[in-house]
Amino acid sequence: MDNRRTAERRLAAIMVADIVGYSRLMGADEAGTLRRLKALRRELIDPRIAASHGRIVKTMGDGLLVEFPSPLRAVACAVRIQRDLLGRDADLTPERQLRLRFGINVGDVVAEPDGDLYGDGVNVAARLEPLAEPGGLCISRSVHDQVRDKLPYRFEDLGKRELKNIARPIGIFALTAAAVATLPRQVDEDEPGEAQQDPADGKFAGRRLVPQRLLLAACIAALLAAGGTGWWWFARRAAEPAIDGTTQVVAAPKPVPGLSLVVLPFTNLSNDPEQEFFADGLTEDLTTDLSHLAGSFVIARNTAFTYKGKAVDVKQIGRDLGVRYVLAGSVRRTGEQVVLNAQLISAETGAHIWADRFEGDRSHLGELQVESVARLARSLDVQLTQAESLRSLRERPNNPDAGDFAMRGWAALNRAPSPAHLQEAIKLFDRSLKLDPKLTSALVGKARALSYFVWLRWSTKPAEDLTAADEAITPVLSDAPTNAMAHFVKGEILKARKKHQLAVPEFEIAIKYDRNLAVAYEELGHTKILLAKSNEALPLIEKAIRLSPHDPAMNFWLFHMCHAYTHLARDWEAIAWCRKSVAAGPLWLAYIDLSSAYGWTGQKAEAEAAVAELLKLMPGYTVRKWATAGFSDNPEFLVEYQRIVEGLRKAGLSEE
Repeated sequence: MDNRRTAERRLAAIMVADIVGYSRLMGADEAGTLRRLKALRRELIDPRIAASHGRIVKTMGDGLLVEFPSPLRAVACAVRIQRDLLGRDADLTPERQLRLRFGINVGDVVAEPDGDLYGDGVNVAARLEPLAEPGGLCISRSVHDQVRDKLPYRFEDLGKRELKNIARPIGIFALTAAAVATLPRQVDEDEPGEAQQDPADGKFAGRRLVPQRLLLAACIAALLAAGGTGWWWFARRAAEPAIDGTTQVVAAPKPVPGLSLVVLPFTNLSNDPEQEFFADGLTEDLTTDLSHLAGSFVIARNTAFTYKGKAVDVKQIGRDLGVRYVLAGSVRRTGEQVVLNAQLISAETGAHIWADRFEGDRSHLGELQVESVARLARSLDVQLTQAESLRSLRERPNNPDAGDFAMRGWAALNRAPSPAHLQEAIKLFDRSLKLDPKLTSALVGKARALSYFVWLRWSTKPAEDLTAADEAITPVLSDAPTNAMAHFVKGEILKARKKHQLAVPEFEIAIKYDRNLAVAYEELGHTKILLAKSNEALPLIEKAIRLSPHDPAMNFWLFHMCHAYTHLARDWEAIAWCRKSVAAGPLWLAYIDLSSAYGWTGQKAEAEAAVAELLKLMPGYTVRKWATAGFSDNPEFLVEYQRIVEGLRKAGLSEE
């Protein structure tokens, strides 16, 4: 009889952890890094895992593979570790701090007799971990479904992603370092004044917070997320020990402008001289486009090109030019494909804040240059706004100025659209305008947030909100008639008031003054649908998607592609686009069109499923509510719209 144990399959919650920048840390100080890593394992990580009933399956150099009995315990453990890490290396420079990333998944695994684990459950967790930001974690949708109502953590929905060697796209949710820092700290049982409850049990009694501790944690997390440490660095430089052991006082440099950067000449990594001209053109166009960002300070092209072909130290460049950020990149030809890489780097720490990659056909270099510059400009607008918002929160948490509040408002506005995000943005813009009633960025931001809030049907007082939006944007248009975003917002206000013919020229003017304004193309396209010109809408919305392929509102944009096809009675194409929309993020409007299209194409089971999803998001929704929604008064639009109403009946949605 063979008594040897064999592998078994089981469901498990898997956590993969990794030290950020481990190779760099080892290269700089191998002995010290190993010593600190062992202490971190001994004093924090291993005890936390044990307390959460986790089992360390194996170590992988700088990483860990851990099995937990439930996804709740895995997530709670990861958050506790990240929170406890916030103040651990506060006395070290950011380059030397030990920071972790976590990926967590629940799924089927193969358990070997020796305790090792394999299978997709492990592979997905391993693929999620690199997607988390330092100090944060990424979880799969299956984990999120288990913990969202039981743990008080606000995850951001990143939509579905294709992961290497994983058969199907995986829904991903992220908890950022800044979000971790704002959570109440779960203290050990021997600390007084707090409830003795494990978050993994899903119950949360009232807890007494420690304001100083919470504030410190929030500031440190914001510092990590922003990728810069300006005030801290200057404070360190003001009193450093000299070579002879005495204290040498160094004068603090002049303040560095907020959104300040230099676009270094892109490097041609090919022998093809044609790519040299392409690389130089990218540098020039980006310098021009980024200089249009509100509040930006961009080093001129002639100065930037003095660094061409030279080995550069981004920290030294930052000091020489007085900028906080450096944009660097390269161009490489591979066969008939041209690959473009770009990185945004903190000039204060040398840390990479953001990176992107583009590919295109060599025979269409001009088109590739235009689109890549546009995408980079939009992405950098969002990234720099977020970084500077966190910087102001860190440097002036108790004394923000009008610009700080406006920057934070735009950071909230750039997040995935939701009632909470828009309300937060409106409050921040109002606080900014109390300090400076004429601040353009705050006026435009407030008007944008209010008009968006009304259009998405989240406002309880739409007429009042649109009046307030109009009052905010009118002085901007008077004082700055070439402000593209101001014209865009005016178009949104007119659109929300169903004055679609008047909205069209405002969107067109916005595009005239900013050819990269993706939202203007998208809104112009949607307005065309409301005017029963869906054929004209399709290329406009496609242009927006190309310009900003990772836009926070992408599920809405994909829905508008679907909606255009629905109005054209091209149901199969509508289904494809609406499925992309809900994959990018749940949206009740997309399920309206999906239900109707499935109804018209006779797919009964799919129609019933779409209706069920619609009712999850909009309980009690009926055919009558959609029929009387009143998006447009255009007669031709109403004829097309009636076909959607009939499709909902075919799908089985209740009439009343």
